[in-house]
Amino acid sequence: MVEVLWLLVIGIVAGTVGSLLGLGGGVIIVPALMFLRELVPEWSDITPAIAVGTSLVLVIFTACSSTLSYAKKKRVDFQSGWLYFIYCGPGAILGAYITRFFEVDQFFLAFGLFMVLVTLILFFKNHLPTFSIRLDVKRTITDESGETYTFGYHRWIALSTSFVIGIISGLFGVGGGSLFVPMMVILFQYSPHIATATSMFTILLTSIVGSLTHLYQGNIDWYAVLFLAPGAWIGGKWGAWISSQLTSKGLLNVLRIGFLLIALRMVIKGLHLM
Repeated sequence: MVEVLWLLVIGIVAGTVGSLLGLGGGVIIVPALMFLRELVPEWSDITPAIAVGTSLVLVIFTACSSTLSYAKKKRVDFQSGWLYFIYCGPGAILGAYITRFFEVDQFFLAFGLFMVLVTLILFFKNHLPTFSIRLDVKRTITDESGETYTFGYHRWIALSTSFVIGIISGLFGVGGGSLFVPMMVILFQYSPHIATATSMFTILLTSIVGSLTHLYQGNIDWYAVLFLAPGAWIGGKWGAWISSQLTSKGLLNVLRIGFLLIALRMVIKGLHLM
């Protein structure tokens, strides 16, 4: 029973954080499953590939829940979301395949370093520079409140970057939002609200493709999915609601510190320093 409660809590936290920041939730689920592997004997058979495959299935629930919520607010740019998916999807398939070659310690180290990158992005997200890139596609969206957003993208930059993000998504089971949102904001001058919402839609499509690849390889723990999924769905809605109700500065500070601690713990574990 305690194990079930832990999975529900992990799902809620992952769903809320993933939806609020456009991350997808994998940055919570994957480390949680890997640490459960170390702490609970019954979970000792969880490999990095299984943790990633299981996480991607849960990311589907989080991304679907939050995408529906954001779509009601008319903040999802479906056209650019589909474009990003064209290359992000194949990248996710390649990343999911590569996961099988990771040893546990290697995975701890690689994921820890990835989370350091995510943490740095969160620390400096409000001070990141924007670049003057020629946009060959321009978009305009008016949300439910009547606010209009104008932005755009360069097709080939968007496609090539999306392919790399797709590989990372399939490799680490994170959905890719931690890189999609900065790409949209820094390179293509998206509003953070539109970037987060559109990122979740692209993550939904990418996580489905990545999950199918992991399913084919037998990398999904369906028992964990059963109890993580309800929490991820609830958390996805909570995150979208919180995003529209209040500024997230205080929560961001907590997440920054939390992510940094998780990252350092995984790097230390991977390097056998403790």
